[in-house]
Amino acid sequence: MTKDNLPMSQVEFIALCAMMFATIAFSIDAMLPALPEIAAELSPGNLNQATLIITSFVMGMGLGTLFTGPLSDRYGRKVVLISGATIYSICAFVGWYSQTLEWVLGARLVMGIGAAGPRIVTLAIVRDLFEGREMARIMSFSMMIFTLVPAVAPLLGQFIIDVSSWRGIFVAFMVFSLISVLWIGIRLPEPLAVENRRAFSLAKLWGGAKEMWVIPAVRTSMMVQSLIFAALFGLISSVQPIYDQTYGRAEEFPVWFAVIALISGSASFLNARLVMRLGMRYLVTTALGFQLVLSLVMVACTAINNIDIQFYAFAFWQLTGFFFVGMTIGNLNALAMEPLGHMAGTAASVMGAFSTIAGALLATPIALMFDGTALPLAVSMTVLFAVAYGLMRHMRRLEEATA
Repeated sequence: MTKDNLPMSQVEFIALCAMMFATIAFSIDAMLPALPEIAAELSPGNLNQATLIITSFVMGMGLGTLFTGPLSDRYGRKVVLISGATIYSICAFVGWYSQTLEWVLGARLVMGIGAAGPRIVTLAIVRDLFEGREMARIMSFSMMIFTLVPAVAPLLGQFIIDVSSWRGIFVAFMVFSLISVLWIGIRLPEPLAVENRRAFSLAKLWGGAKEMWVIPAVRTSMMVQSLIFAALFGLISSVQPIYDQTYGRAEEFPVWFAVIALISGSASFLNARLVMRLGMRYLVTTALGFQLVLSLVMVACTAINNIDIQFYAFAFWQLTGFFFVGMTIGNLNALAMEPLGHMAGTAASVMGAFSTIAGALLATPIALMFDGTALPLAVSMTVLFAVAYGLMRHMRRLEEATA
């Protein structure tokens, strides 16, 4: 199947992709308002451990990512999507029923494995049907719609907590997954023809990883994605405690998060407009340079004695952090996938697993370093963006040398 005979409009296809990608955002952001309640109930002796609910899901997602792409190359895209959604739903039920933090973390870990299906296979489907800057454009529009979910997820999570408890959020996860599966099953034909499927084996997975690693653009894109994910996961894990304990604005947190996420969604729209003219690498490098400067400013702002000025500086910095994700991740995916059309599923899995696991490993200590101020987060993100910016400048030098 090609984009020319896709039996749905491009608008519906983009909306479906956005919902698949939104599985991740909904699974993470809806939990943020629940962290204090979960910590008080299941981990009263160490409240910071509740942040592991975020990173455990991300870690599971990274582990699942390694296999979902190759499995979709072997068995087709739809069967892997539906299987992942089934695992996700079962573990959401376990999370709802759990009585200890360890059980919740275990459920979240395996939920992440199931969520890897929608995340990675959707990327492979887009690569099946589109390529180059057009692929980046489709990804940008999908991400633009996808950003509505982070905007409403904390508000929805808070509403569910108010009418039930934090356990009701896991019920919402199950309903969301069911809707996704029905939409896929009814409207999306299998995009990967049988004759184009690849046999699955660990040896081929390892061979694919080595093939990717020797390509400078792919290797650099993976490392930069890892650093951006570390900054993003560290920010998401820390943002609710900072609003609550640092600035005393826990009740306002879902509203601030929604407004910031909605404004940040314009980044994908802007990227879709600019990428055809300026190119993917240029936009990523420019975005990282701006974010590096703004992170340095945030470090300086933590020394200001006025708590209100600190808060508004942090809110603006949070906005820019989310905004520049929309200007980078889709472009980095497109940069890395461009020479890998012959192994799109495997490439998406290796790239996603590497960047997600590395990002989660780097983000976990960042979240646990929270000391009641925003300084550890600001310093950590400054370092991450500095390294990422340097890598993108190195990519440019490699391209110039090759040319």
